[in-house]
Amino acid sequence: MKILFLLIWVYSSFFCYAQVQVVNIEVDLNKEMGQLKPIWAWFGYDEPNYTYMKNGRKLLRELADLSPVPVFIRAHNLMTSGDGTPSLKWGSTNMYTEDQNGKPIYNWQIVDSIFDTYIHLKMKPFAEIGFMPEALSSKPNPYRHNWDPAVKNSILFSGWAYAPRDYRKWSELIYQWVKHCVERYGKTEVETWYWELWNEPNIGYLQADDKLNTYCKMYDYASNAVKNALPTARMGGPHIAGVANEFLKGFLLHCLHGINGETGKTGTALDFIAFHAKGSPEVVDGVVQMGIQNQLQTIDENLKTISSIPEVKNLPLIIGESDPEGCAACGMNTHPANAYRNGTMYSSYTAASLTRIYDLNEYYGTNIIGAVNWSFEFENQPWFNGFRDLSTNGVDKPVLNVFRMLGMMQGNRLAVNGNFDYDFKSICKSGVRGDKTDINAFASRSKNSITVLLWNYHDRDIQDDGLPINLTIINIPGKKAVVYQYRIDSKHSNSYEVWKKMGSPQNPTSVQVDELEKSGQLEMFNEPAIVKIENNKFNMETQLPRQAVSLLKLVFE
Repeated sequence: MKILFLLIWVYSSFFCYAQVQVVNIEVDLNKEMGQLKPIWAWFGYDEPNYTYMKNGRKLLRELADLSPVPVFIRAHNLMTSGDGTPSLKWGSTNMYTEDQNGKPIYNWQIVDSIFDTYIHLKMKPFAEIGFMPEALSSKPNPYRHNWDPAVKNSILFSGWAYAPRDYRKWSELIYQWVKHCVERYGKTEVETWYWELWNEPNIGYLQADDKLNTYCKMYDYASNAVKNALPTARMGGPHIAGVANEFLKGFLLHCLHGINGETGKTGTALDFIAFHAKGSPEVVDGVVQMGIQNQLQTIDENLKTISSIPEVKNLPLIIGESDPEGCAACGMNTHPANAYRNGTMYSSYTAASLTRIYDLNEYYGTNIIGAVNWSFEFENQPWFNGFRDLSTNGVDKPVLNVFRMLGMMQGNRLAVNGNFDYDFKSICKSGVRGDKTDINAFASRSKNSITVLLWNYHDRDIQDDGLPINLTIINIPGKKAVVYQYRIDSKHSNSYEVWKKMGSPQNPTSVQVDELEKSGQLEMFNEPAIVKIENNKFNMETQLPRQAVSLLKLVFE
């Protein structure tokens, strides 16, 4: 009888153990995949006037400090008419007006203060030519929108979204702006920028009956103006929203073989291609469920279209907006599916999606150089109100720490292998919706260090303890290393959880603000440790909670 009970106990123990999956991850230093391009070091926002405000300057400085390369910034409304007062999805520079005789008046004061801020921080403008000044709009009234995320069917697209009434004056404005930038910042500096026309012209951002032909004509004039002011400037488009194969292909073929709407010659200068890709979260059974597959499917389809045209396949590509969904200024109070933004869900989503963008780029053999995270900050708004931003009232959100982690990853990308349940193809097809989570890694090596980014992601915003992870790094050349481990989870690098424990104050004291600012920084999971490297191998066992992100860094002595 005792033997029978013993056999039952052994069998039960083995069966239970077998149910606990261990995720094995192996990083091989002998399997390099080429230079790791910092495609994440690109950010953007609708409201350009936040740039030089207190919290805007603070956040920009943090972005500049975390990146080993200059960060590119894209902002809407750089040409929009107005007094410079920002509001949701609105900003202005008033760079162009006309006198009573219709003579142009150029005013660079506000746009200079925006670009001055970037240049002072050694950032780079990803300069958007848009939107239409009131004096040049073909349908100026009403000009300014009164969009409100809480109002259903609120009007966003108004006079600023129309083509120019006078293409010559509009072209001259662009020429004068680029010329002014060269005079102010120097030819060598402006040559490193990217100039692009408009935003999402295939949807309401361009009000026209024939959007493709209207955009192509606008692009011809804009591109010619930029190149006339600075022949070595980098100009591109079309920044379409989502999958619009007819529009994208039509634009590319126009630039290659079409008749230039201004010169009458064949073709128009095109130095890079840009498109936008968004996810689509929803609330299912009271839980936020992300739509990562929507974002990746969009990238997949656009890369397929671009790579099918040999003349443009190798041009630099920029995902001009690359996000979990499409409205940064729609908070979770009016859009409950946006509740992912404050906690670690946004962090794990960013790690999981960005890595798959690298995978898609490699699969198609294309040349993605940037993926713009359309998140910044919103001035004079409630704390943690669910906007898609990197900080709230000057306090960093957990997602910003993912970019701090990425900023530590340099050199060449390394191959990662393991018993993974998801790869980029399966996530493109159906997301991460099964019983298992997406536990995976992204790795790089530089001369004296190795970095491994780990995440535990699932589309459904549910927390659990995760699974055991066995990480092995092989073919390490050194004998000793210092190991650093950083973590984003409910207890680390998470100002939102600290704020909730305070009672979610909307008027925190100065002491509380100091604590929140500290908790918003990237935290170590444990103390640095010196380890011996035996047989050119390093092994670590850990466990990563669901929706958490970790960075392991080994520095050779």
